[in-house]
Amino acid sequence: MTELSAIWPPLGLTLTTPRLVLRPICDDDIPAAVDAALSGISEPGRNPFGIPWNDVPAENPGPNMAQWYWRCRAGVSPEGWTLPLGIWHGGEFIGCQDLEAKDFAVLKTVTTGSWLRKSAQGRGLGKEMRAAVVSYAFDHLEAEVAESEAAFWNEKSLGVSRSLGYDLNGVTRAAWGGKMQDVQKVRVTPESFKRPTWTLKVQGHEATAKFLGI
Repeated sequence: MTELSAIWPPLGLTLTTPRLVLRPICDDDIPAAVDAALSGISEPGRNPFGIPWNDVPAENPGPNMAQWYWRCRAGVSPEGWTLPLGIWHGGEFIGCQDLEAKDFAVLKTVTTGSWLRKSAQGRGLGKEMRAAVVSYAFDHLEAEVAESEAAFWNEKSLGVSRSLGYDLNGVTRAAWGGKMQDVQKVRVTPESFKRPTWTLKVQGHEATAKFLGI
């Protein structure tokens, strides 16, 4: 029988670090992703996301999250794509690291966003998973810029960015959940990237890159 990854090649992509496994979320992973989100991500009243998806009532995140993963898959094209990569630590689903690009052939730029369940925070795993996708973007996709952003008060996220060599790239105002939020933008290049001491292991890149038009 034909493997699903032969039909939708990004499902065959796997990034492995010393402590983590990152791979695109498939349907069988969605319940674990929902459980991880429901276990808690941020402190009440301080939502770190532009779209406060984790603030909806407990019965709603599951359908919303499933729709998001399905929408990302359906929307992949050379002109724009988002890969939501699930994060596994010791066989447990602990969060998600998105890798996104628009007009990549021209701009050679990727953006990232992520979340971790509370029980996995404070152990350097957020830095490790960001380092994984940035390493993949620079060394395999041949990106020239990686961008991200965080609420101005989100010192944890900005601390990860600083530790990996990101430069501040301006502050903008945004409406997050119907409230004004100052947002700090950051960017890193292959030259400024502070590489980890470990080497990223990559499987399934060639088929994924071809599918993304790279």
